[in-house]
Amino acid sequence: MAEELVDRLFEAAESARARSYSPYSGFAVGAAVLTDTDEIVPGTNVENASYGATICAERAAVLGAISQGAGKPVAVAIVSDAESPAWPCGQCLQVLVEFGRDLPVYTRGKNGVVESVRVDELVTRPFDEVPG
Repeated sequence: MAEELVDRLFEAAESARARSYSPYSGFAVGAAVLTDTDEIVPGTNVENASYGATICAERAAVLGAISQGAGKPVAVAIVSDAESPAWPCGQCLQVLVEFGRDLPVYTRGKNGVVESVRVDELVTRPFDEVPG
């Protein structure tokens, strides 16, 4: 993917991170997905006192893209308060793999280091076929 496009994804993710609602963990995360219609849709983590109802930034961005009719995700960028790049949790990986095992994931920490892998490098055996 072109470096300029990755930069735009990270800019959108940073803007989203600034809107994080994370009063319990204090860990602000922003994400942005690029869709197959070339739209960039941001998302941020929204925590809840019951923890299980918390929505991660990656899922917020994916759900936003789908619900807004912006298209299907073809790449995702993630930023957080962590010094080193932070990776999606298992729930987020399961949602991301829905849109392709080869979907690129870009992540950047406060230290400025950018890392990138495909979803299938993070989750090698996803649940992606409904039995029956």
